[in-house]
Amino acid sequence: MTNHSNSAAKQIQLKKEIAPYEKTDMKSSIRQLVNTLVPLFGLWYAAYASLAVSYWLTIIIGIVASGFVIRTFIIFHDCCHGSFFKNKRANAIMGTITGVLTHVPYAQWKYSHAMHHATSGNLDKRGLGDIWILTVDEYVASPLWRRVAYRFYRHPLVMFGLGPIAVFLVQYRFNRKGAKRKERINTYITNISMVVLYAVLCWAIGWQAFLLVHGPIFFMSGLFGIWLFYVQHQFEDSYFENEEEWSYVKAAVEGSSYYKLPKPLQWITGNIGFHHVHHLSPKVPNYYLEDAHNATPPLHKATTITLRTSLQSLRFKLWDEGAKNFVTFREVKQRIRTRRIVPVLRTGTKTVRRSS
Repeated sequence: MTNHSNSAAKQIQLKKEIAPYEKTDMKSSIRQLVNTLVPLFGLWYAAYASLAVSYWLTIIIGIVASGFVIRTFIIFHDCCHGSFFKNKRANAIMGTITGVLTHVPYAQWKYSHAMHHATSGNLDKRGLGDIWILTVDEYVASPLWRRVAYRFYRHPLVMFGLGPIAVFLVQYRFNRKGAKRKERINTYITNISMVVLYAVLCWAIGWQAFLLVHGPIFFMSGLFGIWLFYVQHQFEDSYFENEEEWSYVKAAVEGSSYYKLPKPLQWITGNIGFHHVHHLSPKVPNYYLEDAHNATPPLHKATTITLRTSLQSLRFKLWDEGAKNFVTFREVKQRIRTRRIVPVLRTGTKTVRRSS
């Protein structure tokens, strides 16, 4: 049997081992709705009430509330994958409701996120539902304006400072080009619902109080959300290959990290740290991800990162196709000086080298 056949057989076996966890438990889903949305609404009101005491207390309560927004987003996320409820309509309804609470249109994000899963780690199919990633060769071959734009985009203050506003307030308010009617209508429904909800809150407590309460909750939840998405694919020895070499299972297990968080943070983030399990099978509900990981020994080999080691990912900016790892801008600058890089241009699935 060839190495390719062996690899394919192992991948099929891995999918079989995780299959028993691709099931929805109604009681667990309802329990999660209750222990997520009730505390979220309670904390939001507590943050408002705390304005009469101290704004520092409001911010502290707001940070805790933002964790429950993340947990609400995980419910939304599972609805998009059809794994939170068995019924398709129930997933769509709850996905739309939680999408309003998290500022994300259900149908729009369902499509883009499905594309992310289908192409994660594929160098020839980057662009939709992903963080912008350039290879070393692409960066070197880029004109100055593109390099500046990329460095600006990848700067932590931009990605995690402006990112929550740019993504959750601006980007998701508009439909993608080519969106079907049902998707466009869902975006309109989400936008209108958000306007109505926040208009009522402004009328009830005043726009100043609304901004003081909801501002920190929105910003912190957006920051944490972008961080989770970033860190679970942006680790040093991640997985990226061209189309002809790309493997869905390898992209899931090798290109998605196991973000080992303290138990309270694991709970508040809906077990999404078991990202390798999720990418291997999006049909596994968030409350079964840990069980699936523990019961499947091959998954224990996934790259494990912790709160401390995950901070290193802020240094990684470009993917080195030769070394198969992320590198820093400084490392690339040193290579250019020593002429260890021959710039290339990527066109579709082909790579064309420039003459030096």
